[in-house]
Amino acid sequence: MRQAGSNRRLSLGVFPPGVFRLRLNVSTTADPTTQRPVSLGVIFLTLYIDLIGFSIGFPLGPDLLDYYLKLEGHSGALGWLVAQSAAFAHLLGKDENFAAVLFGGAVTSVFSILQFVFAPLWGSLSDRLGRRDVLRWTVAGNALGYLVWVLSGSFWLFVLSRVISGAFSGNLSVATAAVADVTTRQERSKAMGLVGAAFGLGLVTGPTIGALLVRYNLLELYPALGKLGINPFSVPALVALALCLINLVWITARFNETLTAAARAQPREKRERNPLRAILSLDNAAVRRVNFVAFTFSIAFVAMEVSITFLTAQRFGYTARQNGLLLGFLGVCSIITQGYIVRKILKPANETRVLAAGLALSGVGLLIVGFAGQPWVIYTGLAVLACGAGLVNPSSTGLISLYSGANEQGRVLGVFRSLGSLSRAFTPILAGAVFWLFGAHALFVASAILAGIAFALCRSLPEPET
Repeated sequence: MRQAGSNRRLSLGVFPPGVFRLRLNVSTTADPTTQRPVSLGVIFLTLYIDLIGFSIGFPLGPDLLDYYLKLEGHSGALGWLVAQSAAFAHLLGKDENFAAVLFGGAVTSVFSILQFVFAPLWGSLSDRLGRRDVLRWTVAGNALGYLVWVLSGSFWLFVLSRVISGAFSGNLSVATAAVADVTTRQERSKAMGLVGAAFGLGLVTGPTIGALLVRYNLLELYPALGKLGINPFSVPALVALALCLINLVWITARFNETLTAAARAQPREKRERNPLRAILSLDNAAVRRVNFVAFTFSIAFVAMEVSITFLTAQRFGYTARQNGLLLGFLGVCSIITQGYIVRKILKPANETRVLAAGLALSGVGLLIVGFAGQPWVIYTGLAVLACGAGLVNPSSTGLISLYSGANEQGRVLGVFRSLGSLSRAFTPILAGAVFWLFGAHALFVASAILAGIAFALCRSLPEPET
């Protein structure tokens, strides 16, 4: 186990309500006399802007499918895909609503599979070339994906936009590696909580903006724009594109390189191009175990995410607005936990204990949600679950970083994020099938069992060196 050979000082302060002020002074072994201020606030804002743009399209899925079906009909490849989803739903004894769930899950899986493939690539490149340039490339690639979405006059252009964005979705792993670059080992996991807070805040803000913007259809004002591929969802796509361009300017102007020239020049293992082999070939047993713990928990959490709105609609008759408020509550709880609570807990407790506590809380929260008979019980369960997940994410990310050397942060964190994407590639379809075939109780019990398995596995993790 290696320790970064640099002297770093981290100070963290909090502006109420939840505005972060973070500053670091960094001196490198390459030149100990050189002091360069690096702000974690810059990294936080980079992630936040990126995740707003990424999540703007979340509320639009069903409307997107309806629009392209009306535009292109049930003939051709789109019609064939929908027909296969409907046939599978019929085979399971379910209706067309379940077919739409299967189809939406399949489209979402395309993006997640590409994340799974490319996240380790971008992480490894950032270890060799630096975080700043790789971030600029990935943000520019995402901008291209949003531009194609703006002009998606056909379903396949829309799919192409998701393919481009998925291939360039290395921002999170690279920015997380930048956090590792500028923090001491003692402060690493607390700083990783800010990555989770940016993630939670972006995923609350983005869908809200998307739901508001979808009401504005450029074709109603300028029908001739349809010849250019403008569609009813071009306004949300334009805003996502604008956010990407703002982020690109922000990174260029304010994001100083966090990885020193000496660190980039260090020898490192040859990058494994096969993502599955890259995961299985990790030579650090502790890193492999944390990855497996996080992957197991991610399946449980994603299963909850994709099914919670169906549960509330089925059990309590919740509308889209009520479900939006519920998910917003989940996001706010996550932001508070990862942005504030986890930093306080990690002072008296270490990462392995925080991870174990988070997994235990998550299992309890999943059971409360699954068996809730009243709306207030759902909210209580989600609060417990969000608190647990808010402890799991920064502690597991911190452990991955602490178990790894300074010259491989991008690679190992890329693999870590890649596994999260893999869980999102297959879990929506699997969870949807379990929910509709066996019911919410079965799905949430299974998710709680997965959290319990992750808890048992994490108990044997070694304490990271300080």
